[in-house]
Amino acid sequence: MASSTSVIPNTVIPTTVNPDLQKERDAASFSSEEFAAWWAGGEEVLKFNRGVREYMEKDVDFSEMLQLQNKTHEEIIEFSTRGAIDGAKKLRRLQEERNPSGDVYWPNMYDNQVMWGLVPGGNPFGVMYVMLVKALQAQCTPEQYEDFGKRVERFEICGTYAQTELGHGTYLRGLETRADFDRKTDEFVLNTPKISSYKWWPGGLGHSSNHCLVMAQLYIDDKCKGPHMFFIQVRDEDTHEPLPGVHIGDIGKKMGFIGVNNGFLGLKDVRIPRTRMLMRHAQVKADGSYVSSPTNVLTYFAMVRTRCVVARSNAIMLAAASTIATRYSAVRRQSPINPNEREPQIMDHVTQQMKLFPEIGTSVAYRKASEYLWNLYDVTIKDIENGKYERLPELHSLSCALKVTCSMDSAAGVEKLRLACGGHGYLTSSNMSNLYVNATAACTYEGENTVLLLQIGRFLMKTWRAALTGAPLPPTVRYLAEVQKNPEFGKWTGSWENMVKAMQYAAANRTQLAFKSLSNRLSMGETEANAANHTGIEFTQAAELHGRAFVFSAFTEAVTGAKSKTRSANFNRVLENLLELYLVKETLNQMGHLLRFINLTDTDLSRLQDRLETVLTKLRPDAVGIVDGFDFSDLQLNSTLGSYDGNAYERIFDAALKNPMNQKSVPKSFHEILRPFMKSNI
Repeated sequence: MASSTSVIPNTVIPTTVNPDLQKERDAASFSSEEFAAWWAGGEEVLKFNRGVREYMEKDVDFSEMLQLQNKTHEEIIEFSTRGAIDGAKKLRRLQEERNPSGDVYWPNMYDNQVMWGLVPGGNPFGVMYVMLVKALQAQCTPEQYEDFGKRVERFEICGTYAQTELGHGTYLRGLETRADFDRKTDEFVLNTPKISSYKWWPGGLGHSSNHCLVMAQLYIDDKCKGPHMFFIQVRDEDTHEPLPGVHIGDIGKKMGFIGVNNGFLGLKDVRIPRTRMLMRHAQVKADGSYVSSPTNVLTYFAMVRTRCVVARSNAIMLAAASTIATRYSAVRRQSPINPNEREPQIMDHVTQQMKLFPEIGTSVAYRKASEYLWNLYDVTIKDIENGKYERLPELHSLSCALKVTCSMDSAAGVEKLRLACGGHGYLTSSNMSNLYVNATAACTYEGENTVLLLQIGRFLMKTWRAALTGAPLPPTVRYLAEVQKNPEFGKWTGSWENMVKAMQYAAANRTQLAFKSLSNRLSMGETEANAANHTGIEFTQAAELHGRAFVFSAFTEAVTGAKSKTRSANFNRVLENLLELYLVKETLNQMGHLLRFINLTDTDLSRLQDRLETVLTKLRPDAVGIVDGFDFSDLQLNSTLGSYDGNAYERIFDAALKNPMNQKSVPKSFHEILRPFMKSNI
């Protein structure tokens, strides 16, 4: 019998907006445009971002992006490289057309959200601009940056930041890659002595870099001076072949960031000039004399910046997942609340609201908290340029705290939102799986979360000790001293300001308990290291609460502070509802800690539950308007469930029809495997 060919329509997607979704937009109590301007950082910024995004996306095939997961690993890397370079070309053209003497578009927007739609599997050159260029700018001497830093910035060469090894990640002092200084030749000799020494994980290292910034242990006369940065060429600039002594490649498929081309790097007797060690802070002279950095933290400062990036990026990922799930919940109808009525939009079910709305509030809370973090980062950078390093411990601690809590909450939140989409959320075309694996990756990269909590814990111990002596404290930990002085600090009233203080009170008391446990162990003769290890659980508890107390404070200030006077009354009500939901939800989540230190009655707890249910009801009419205010394009969301037109079923079906498996009515495996087997049983 002759085989038949499936007739696949070009598209089944209507050109109209789903009426249920349009109804939600029409019923919103505020302007989504006002929200979008606030979210973007002002009307001019919003207008600018939209203009760039439209330019970047105008010739991109949306349906091809949805088929990314159907490609092979090699095809995905190739596809991502093409998308990344197309994006670079477009930004360069924009720069030439609109800002020829500046850098507003290129390269400053290369790691911006406007690139999302072009590289749904991740940008193989993202680390080059997020970390490498920034590290070179911060660590090179002016001469070094002129020599090779600008070449990276201009994308004349391509590179990455190579720190993590197969055997060591967060513990940098344990890195095994060596850089031995050879006085005779005025060179460093780099080696990865064993398999565990291989650099492992750097984004773009596989086949998308011809240079990299390697973190290695500096040795002079066989004496270790600790980790330092070395700029190394690993591939020929013309042929792209690995250079002698360089073993380099791709580490294979991962759960997420499937297009980032993460790689491995082994070095055997690779020689580089002495001037390829970054020497803005620490130096090695030609005679082998060593000048140390004014503070060791400067060596790791690129990671501090990247943790700031994580806090912002993961908040945006959670906002994207919230947009998808909320729009889908507005068009999906199921399970009548009253038996004789039409199936309602699933967003009418209070249990569905509880899955959706808290995650919207959480994404906004972390976005506002990350803005404070970035402001602190900018101030600290200026201080460093002037030789002042006092803010570094606070910045390091706060960047760790937000990186940990935001990655943790966004990963859990995206998964909750995927579940809120039912079975269809399990489709890769929903993009929920991609958002989840990208969000959860942040729990381990740029510092594994538990290790970072332990670092914050040690910072809190030092700060508590300082508070006991009356020493001045950095702004974000001053509440530790206030709790010590004011016994009324933890009295419960339930106002927003009081809820902030309650979380600070719990964090301070957790810190005090950890400090007592640490002190007891030290008094019993344990070493500082062993005592800290044995107090580790209490360190992490105090550290997490410290991070959450900061988010409480930052979000409350963003909503109720002086800038609220510049917003409309209707918009302020929406933000206040989001703040109320976030504070109440997270207070209930942390009730185990709060009840230990604060006298909350059963009536207080019942009131919190009532407030939770009340604010869900208040937010219900505005939910779609809020997520519209996040202002994602369909290409950025890359989701069949979350498109602006709300035609979810048609888009799911359209994506299935375009699946490569459905381009033939009968697969090859039927003729070669299935049919012969079935015939053999006759």
